[in-house]
This record gives sequence, C-alpha cells and structure tokens, in this order.
Amino acid sequence: MRVYGRRKVLALAAGVLAAATACTGNATPASSKAAATHSATPTTPAPAPPGVTRDEAAKVFSEITVTDDLLRVKNDLQGRLGLAVDLMTGGQTPLTLAAYLSTDYAPPRHKWGVPTLYVPRFATDERAPWFSALATRDGKPTLLTFAKSDRWRLSSAAQLVQDQQVPDIELDADGYAAALAPDDKTVTISPQFMQPVHASVAETGSAGVTAGLIAAGPYTTEVAQQIADLREKAKLDGFSYDSIFSADSFPVYALRTEDGGALIQYSLSRTTTTTTKTAEDDYIPVPESAGWAISTPVLRRSLRLIETHQYATAVPPLSKPSAAAVIAHDGGLTRASGQ
Repeated sequence: MRVYGRRKVLALAAGVLAAATACTGNATPASSKAAATHSATPTTPAPAPPGVTRDEAAKVFSEITVTDDLLRVKNDLQGRLGLAVDLMTGGQTPLTLAAYLSTDYAPPRHKWGVPTLYVPRFATDERAPWFSALATRDGKPTLLTFAKSDRWRLSSAAQLVQDQQVPDIELDADGYAAALAPDDKTVTISPQFMQPVHASVAETGSAGVTAGLIAAGPYTTEVAQQIADLREKAKLDGFSYDSIFSADSFPVYALRTEDGGALIQYSLSRTTTTTTKTAEDDYIPVPESAGWAISTPVLRRSLRLIETHQYATAVPPLSKPSAAAVIAHDGGLTRASGQ
C-alpha cells in the first residue's frame, strides 16, 4: 500500500487547478513601470481590503471541491477518510464521515458548476471569516458555506428546494456582501434563534409557540406530523417513540438580503429513539438505511438514529413580517446504534 499525506493530495489538486487555469487565457497584463511611477491625477484611497477577498474565495471553492472529488475516488490511499473529513467542519463533518462508511469507502462523486460567490466584507483581523457560494452540484443548484479557523473548510451544503430561489443578496459597490450579527433585530428571526425556532416547528408543527414563524412544508410542519403519526403507531405496537431536533454546536451564517431580510444557513441534528415497552419478543426492525452501522436486522431493546440536516432559510425583515421560508436542504443518517 502506498502512503500519501495531505500535502500529496493537495499537490494533486493544485495540479488539476493549474491546468484548468492555464487554459482560460485570462492572464492580466502587467502594468508598465512608467505608468506605475507617474500618476496623471490623484486618486481616492481605496477602502481597506476585506478579511477574505472574492479572488481568495474563488480559489478556496476550487481547491476544496477538487480535492474532495479526488479523495472520493476509491483507492488504497492510506488515511483517505481522515483527509476527506479534515476538509470539512460543522454539519459537513458527520455527513462526510457517513458518506464514506455507508458506501464501503466509495461515496458518490460530485460535478460542480461555476460558483456565484457571496463574500462578506470582514475586518482584516477577523479570526473566523466565511463566505457562501451558489453552484450546481450534479446539475442541481446548491448553497455552500466555507469557513476558516486554522484554514478553510466546507461547513455547509444544501440543495435548493424545487421552485425556490436564493433571494437577492445585498452587495456593496465592490461586490461584497454584509454578514448579520447573531443578535440582529432587524429581521423576524435573529440568526442566533434560527436553529431553536426551526427545531421547535419541526417537533410541534402548528401547535407550538413558534407556529407561523416558519412556513409550513416538508422540513417543518410535515416533519412534525410525521413524528406525531409514528409516535402513535409505535404506541399501538407496544413501543415508545420520540424524535427531537437540536442545534448541537453547529454554526450559523447569515447574509443581508436586498429587501432588508436575511439568508440564514445552519444545521440541526435529529435524534430518533425507539424503545420496547412490553415483552422481549417485540423486536425493533433496523431500517435499511442504518444497515451500514448496525449488523443485525432487528434489535431487542432500543434503536437510536442520529441524522444531520443542513438548511438555508430566507427570513423577512422585521419591517415586513411574514413566515420565513426554508429554501434549501440536505442531510441524512450519520449515526445509528442499539441493543
């Protein structure tokens, strides 16, 4: 078995990117020395450079998506899963791990289109900059968020829901977006409350205190109805059933939209537990989707399923209150256990 490190994989990705760049023919001609030293008229000082430039964001998008694709090709690269997970953060970490483990280390590969970048203008000393991108993934529009700590990683990827569009993002004269503070009060749901509000609607539907804050649909009220129906069925079959959503420590990203609202991107985990209540002969069937994590077809006492879901929601401005709309989603089973 040949041994490669992360540097080897990144070098391969860099080679692919360099070849693609060489074919574009978009090199900028160098300015002459005379032009650089003799200015005809004084110019207005340029604004301070943002924490991450749009050019840097484009490079990050290309490097991470190309490297991720190279790692998804099944081969004998030692530590391939670790390298793939190290490209991720937030909700993408458990989703990527499950993608490999559930497919015998042969996760589906993706084909990416040219991104539209939404890059917030951060201060130059911002320690945790991030940016979003809209690009086709396998032909389907997908919203992504990349975040930087020690280096850049992919944090979120959610496919646009059918018939939904990304709201117009507010941009300044240089094409940079504006990020909202967690406690921003100019929108109907502040970014810091987006996760608990969505979790509440997904669990209680139209009956909870958060009813009406997020529009009804397959990722909110319909999920709540599904939970209620499964809970009742489990009770009749002699089981106890519950399914709860939580924010865990997943980050939240919010961009200002042109109408004064916000595009908020975030993740939630869903934990579903089924437990026997009667005789030990009442076995719990293991769903096919969890077969990669649980080797037996049935369990005697309990089944615990953990899913990770990523969303993008368009939130209206407080000046024009209405229900927020979930416009993008992706997710799946990331852990399963039982006895």
